[in-house]
Amino acid sequence: MQPLHRFRSGSRRVKGARWPRVGLLALLSIVLVATMGVSGCRKDRDVDRDSSADQLYERGKRSLDKGSWESAIASYKALQTRYPFGRYTEQSMLDLAYCYFKRGQREEALSLLDRFIRTYPAHPNVDYAYYLKGLVNYEQNVGFLEQLMPGRVQDRDQTTLQDAFLDFNELMRRFPDSRYVPDARQRMVFLRNSLAAYEMIVAEYYLGRKAYIAAANRARYALEVYPETPMTPEALIVLHKAYTELDLPVLADSSMVVLELNFPDNYYVQGRKKKRSWADRLWPFD
Repeated sequence: MQPLHRFRSGSRRVKGARWPRVGLLALLSIVLVATMGVSGCRKDRDVDRDSSADQLYERGKRSLDKGSWESAIASYKALQTRYPFGRYTEQSMLDLAYCYFKRGQREEALSLLDRFIRTYPAHPNVDYAYYLKGLVNYEQNVGFLEQLMPGRVQDRDQTTLQDAFLDFNELMRRFPDSRYVPDARQRMVFLRNSLAAYEMIVAEYYLGRKAYIAAANRARYALEVYPETPMTPEALIVLHKAYTELDLPVLADSSMVVLELNFPDNYYVQGRKKKRSWADRLWPFD
């Protein structure tokens, strides 16, 4: 078999050729760095293998406190693998879920939290698991957008917002005295307003397309599921318009009565008062 260099076009072996000094030094440096890296990884594995549950948990906790999420995740996963039934296992699951959350790994965080809730339903910190579930879903769709453009949150997909609302609601239902309830309640107010606004965006779209039944259904859903929001008068207005177009005067009048009683200064109410018939204009008394 011919040597490889003879098959290379234009190449010719030079007798007595030597490696350049600079190239040889560079090659030795690369080999040395690779060797150190391999030995370092082996050393880390040996340390993990010889570490106790206390040491692994403390290492993960220090990394978590410093915001070193990857290092914390590695320590907590090693702890759960080597000591699946130790006294640190339960708390490490919550800490690991929090690290996943901060790393933006939503699915991993939610899966771990669901497993924690199923496995340890009576754990003293299970209320935190419900709260963190809501927070994961909340930040997924609201976090940065709420800070940049609060008015545009309702334009986003609402699936994770609905999940967050349900998670926070479950926390308040199961643990009304939890220390996480006040924050969850405030977030629920924002979520309820955003979800109601989204329903009204869809209702207005249907109204513009003359799909009056669909518009009325969306408006009624917003009133029933998300009551007492800034969108309540808008929902009543859509109901009045849709029922009027559907020739359902009783339902249309009922919607208008509720709107007038609860929101007498609403622009729609005031606009209707100003639009008087020619016969009304002839009568000088209110």
